[in-house]
Formats: sequence, C-alpha cells, structure tokens
Amino acid sequence: MNIVAQPLISIVVPAYNEATHIRECIESLLAQTYQNWECIIANNCSTDDSGDIGRQYAAKDSRVRVYDNEEFLRAVPNFNQALRRISPSSKYCKIVFADDWIFPECLEKMVEVAEEYPSIGIVGAYGLQGRQVMWAGLPYPSRLIPGREICRKLFLEDLYVFGTGTSLLFRSELVRMYDPFYNEANLHADSEICCALMKAWDFGFVNQVLSYTRVREGSLFAFSTKMNTFIAGRLHDLVTHGRDYLTAEEYKSCLDRKMSEYYDFLAHNLMRRRGSKFWEYHKQKLTEAKVGFDRIRLYKAFGGKLFDALLNPKTTLEKFLKKPGTHDPTFLPGFQENPQAR
Repeated sequence: MNIVAQPLISIVVPAYNEATHIRECIESLLAQTYQNWECIIANNCSTDDSGDIGRQYAAKDSRVRVYDNEEFLRAVPNFNQALRRISPSSKYCKIVFADDWIFPECLEKMVEVAEEYPSIGIVGAYGLQGRQVMWAGLPYPSRLIPGREICRKLFLEDLYVFGTGTSLLFRSELVRMYDPFYNEANLHADSEICCALMKAWDFGFVNQVLSYTRVREGSLFAFSTKMNTFIAGRLHDLVTHGRDYLTAEEYKSCLDRKMSEYYDFLAHNLMRRRGSKFWEYHKQKLTEAKVGFDRIRLYKAFGGKLFDALLNPKTTLEKFLKKPGTHDPTFLPGFQENPQAR
C-alpha cells in the first residue's frame, strides 16, 4: 500500500514526566513501515523535558504536534482530552503511551486487518509486557472474531485479549461517537469501552507481537498491580455488559465465580494486613458494582484460608513469604500510592 492510498492514522501519546522514555516512543513511530500518520503528544503539565523533547521532533517532522494541557489531569481524563484532538480526516486512531513503544510493522499489520474486514471496530495483537508475551489464547489465525464471541470468551473463559491502549487500534469514527470516549470513573476504561463497542462491531487480531508495555516502579501499571485494580475492572465489565452477551444462567454463574475469586483475593490480603487505602478502594468498587461489600463472606473466606494453612503449613508459608513480583497480581515492589496521569 503506497502512502497516497494509506488511510490516515491519528496516534495519541499522553505524556507526564516521561523525558526518560518519550524519545524511544517517538522513534518507534518514525520507524513505522506505514507512514501516513499524525502524532499528537498530550503533554500533561510535565515538570521535566517531556514537552521540549516532543517539540524537538515536531520541529523536524510536521506529522508530530505537541499540545500542553492548561491544567494537570488524572490519567483517564487526560486520555480523553488527547483523543478530542485527532484529525477529522483520520480513519483510524491509536494510543501509544509515552513510556511504551511499538514495533515497526505495528500500524501496517493492524490497518491491513481493519481494511480487509469493514465490520471490525477494534484491532488487537500480542504485546510484550516487560519480558512476557501477553494477550495470547486465540487460535492462529484469528483475523476476524465476531464481537459477541470475543466478549463471551472474556466472561465465560477469562480470555482477555483487549490488552492496553498501546496494543489496540480503533476506527476513528467510534472515538468520535463518544465524548468522553473513556469512562473517567473507571481506571480500566479501556476494557470497558471494548465491551461496549463489541455489541455492534467485530474484533480483529494480528497473531504477532506489535507493541511493548514498560513495567517499572511508580507507573500506573505498578499501581494497578499493587492494588489489583484488574479484578475490580473485570467485575465492572461483567456487571455492566455481561447481560448483553450471556444468558441469565450464564451471567449468574460468571458473577458467582467472579465474586468467589474476589473474596478469595481479599481474604489473602487480610492475612497480609493491607492498609486502609487498599480496603477503601475495594469496598468502593464492590459498592459501585452494586454487589456490596460483605464482611461475613470475607471472614468465611479468611477462615477457609486459615483452615488450608493448618492442613498445609509448609505450602502456605512458602506462598506467604514469596517475594512479590510482577507475576504476583497483588504486589509489586516500589509501589507509590499516587499514580500520575500518563
């Protein structure tokens, strides 16, 4: 596909104090085999050189533009503010976080799938998260998956392939349909919007690693891992959209399973004596999901943990003393309880 025939892609790069990584991010865009794109850098009141670095690239390449927020925004509102600036002539839209980057064929491969199947609203792919390949589970090839099917797999099989903002490509018309595009009350608004869009659109997938998500201390990902906001996000998606994809019996079964997983997780953390912010967060999310926080259920789950510990003391001690790491969904060393907007 020559550049004249290539549809325009609007690439949004939200940035907050990313001077250490933003060059690598922008360089990955310049290295794309697909060339018809614009890059909108949303500088969220950075106190380092993030904005200046972006402007250096903008001075050399007219496809790059930098916008400075007048006031600091939290993460999801910043994403929405940036998305409002995409070109009215763009056919596709992609977020690339300033501390992430994409592989050279990323745009080309994703647009190829979207152009082949007009019913596709979102395109995903495998991605690297640190050293780990993520969002696997679909058969090869899986270029087109009906939207209803991909969400049923999410709820019934826990098959999550929506990845992160960096790993997805959207049709721009869908971004323009919603303002705000992302639910600003939901830290995992990226998966929520996917569940909403799949009711009317299909999902495309490239069976190839096309993006890199950085794992580092103090990041929004670190906050999510430490607090395990993911479990709250999956519950929110289920109670908000599950009934649109599942039978009544399937929905009840999924909700029961998700609640058992949630209270098992909370009981594990009761043993670890987590701080008040942890408990306030999860109580709030259970309340927002309209299932409420059940203290009796928590104590029952905790009792089950203690019983298991008495029966298997060695195994329990090993798990309890296990050094936290990125493979443990509950803990991450170096966590800071003040996640900044990207």
